[in-house]
Amino acid sequence: MNFDFSDDQKFLKAEARKFLDARAGAKVNRSVLDNPEKTHDADLWKGVAEMGWLGVAIPEAHGGLGLGHLELCAIAEELGRVVAPIPFASTVYFFAEAIMLAGSETQKAELLPRIASGDLIGCFATSEGPGAVTADSLSTTVENGRINGVKIPVTDGSVAQMAVVLASEGGKPGLFLVDLTGESVSGDILKTVDPSRNAARLTFSGAAAQRLGEVGQGLDLMEAVFDRAAVLLAFEQVGGADKSLEMAKEYALGRYAFGRTIAGYQAIKHKLADMYVKNELARSNAYYGAWALNTSAPELPIAASAARIAGSDAFWFAAKENVQTHGGMGFTWDVDAHLYYRRAKQLGLVAGAARQWKERLISHLERRNAA
Repeated sequence: MNFDFSDDQKFLKAEARKFLDARAGAKVNRSVLDNPEKTHDADLWKGVAEMGWLGVAIPEAHGGLGLGHLELCAIAEELGRVVAPIPFASTVYFFAEAIMLAGSETQKAELLPRIASGDLIGCFATSEGPGAVTADSLSTTVENGRINGVKIPVTDGSVAQMAVVLASEGGKPGLFLVDLTGESVSGDILKTVDPSRNAARLTFSGAAAQRLGEVGQGLDLMEAVFDRAAVLLAFEQVGGADKSLEMAKEYALGRYAFGRTIAGYQAIKHKLADMYVKNELARSNAYYGAWALNTSAPELPIAASAARIAGSDAFWFAAKENVQTHGGMGFTWDVDAHLYYRRAKQLGLVAGAARQWKERLISHLERRNAA
């Protein structure tokens, strides 16, 4: 069984890297980081939309390219390499996947073409604070088609025009489409370790809510969306981890101490080797997850959990060791190492921390063994 990308997918990946090297990178990330009023880079978002990447996995019947999730994984890795400051993950991995998974034909026909064209930015609002959301802890409610409650934090909540929100209706969890542009919704920008990715507190005060999927399916649908998003996020993390290793290696080969490059010292060699090992482990798990996602394999929850855990560990470790390899320079604002450390921490918390995914992995393995 060949888990590698096809020649066409490798070509797409190479072209994506060329585009992002020219249009994105540290300079673009810093333009958002240095400006508190900017929630994302609008020019890069427009360029990505023109390239058709927002509709890679969306069927042609709904305005997308209809390629598939493998192609989306290839693009996700390249976006991770340049720490792109755009709401791509929130819109494509979460919002669009939720619509394709549970939306009615009317909802798909209305929303998916707007996502593919870049006219609609979406987000996925489930969290209500620390800890995992359960049916008993869910405080956001829907009654008579109106939603009330608070979601925090919501990635790209201040950027999005529409959200898929987890709420309780008659005591049963459900997913609901909510327009964020109305007066019944307010959003407050939150300060986070990575301001290049927007985060917000969303407050709903009687906003109109349209159910997505069937009554009481909310938690199951949320888990299904998270499994899909986890694989795609893992590829972003692999991209960021690989770039962090490249930065550390390049600096180590060019930095001299006591008459020789620091790359020749055992302590640095071991750092780089450990980064490489974790990156390769993360990549193998991400490829397994991509296969499971693209084929709708029954083991997707297991593959997604493994990809999420390995990707989070690899990116955090590589970003941290990249800072350490740069020594005193690594802690300065002018060196780009902190951009990757920030994104590693941010991606490590989206859709739940690694600890929650470890618990999910164990639960799925126990169920499989019991069956």
